[in-house]
Amino acid sequence: MAKRTKNGNLAIGYIRVSTVEQAKQGVSLSAQEERLIAYCKMAGLELVDIVREESVSASIPLHKRPAGAGLIERLSGGIAHVVALKLDRLFRDAEDALRRTKEWDRAGIALHLVDMGGQSLNTGSAIGRMVLTVMSGFAELERNLIGERTAFALAHKKLHRQVFNHVPYGFERIEDMLVELSGEMLVVRLIQERRADGWSLGMIAAALNEDHVATKHNGRWHARTIKNILESSLYTNAREDSSDDLQSV
Repeated sequence: MAKRTKNGNLAIGYIRVSTVEQAKQGVSLSAQEERLIAYCKMAGLELVDIVREESVSASIPLHKRPAGAGLIERLSGGIAHVVALKLDRLFRDAEDALRRTKEWDRAGIALHLVDMGGQSLNTGSAIGRMVLTVMSGFAELERNLIGERTAFALAHKKLHRQVFNHVPYGFERIEDMLVELSGEMLVVRLIQERRADGWSLGMIAAALNEDHVATKHNGRWHARTIKNILESSLYTNAREDSSDDLQSV
């Protein structure tokens, strides 16, 4: 038998956009709000409020978002339904979605997703919970596949010295290719040698700062900068010729 939600038809809506999405049609806050209002009227739910989350990434868990935390807190006040446009408006991944909806189910709170591939979904029923589980898994799979494709493309560009983001230390950009800068590559090799000799990241950064060796943007060296250089595959084949005399750099 399907688990019953709390008595009553009180619902609260949740809408969210990230900074990038605000300019896109179909995911704006106003567009989401219209869809939620229409759905609640059709489903006979009394929409008491719509929580608005602006400029917040889906990668942040719901309970750590400013408005998301407020939404969770308000669910203890008799709200029986949470309504959102899509799964990714509320949750960052399948695990997050399933964990949270199980908590809501135990508390008698149903989740309504207005647009799940053209159909609405209500976890107040056994079928709705099953569909959410399946859909969450496929959403997670798609995100992982996108991540794998992105990582593969990035590795390919690095391997062939193609521009993939900002121009890294040791290189200059010529059209779409990364070309080594001999002076900066000399510093890279020095960093590698000092690390091999047992220097800490902080010690290497401090020595470069003391010797007035410029970073890519004439800032100061930091342990994180040194770590990034040492871990990057771009410098695997850094030139063997190096010198402790940095006056020529």
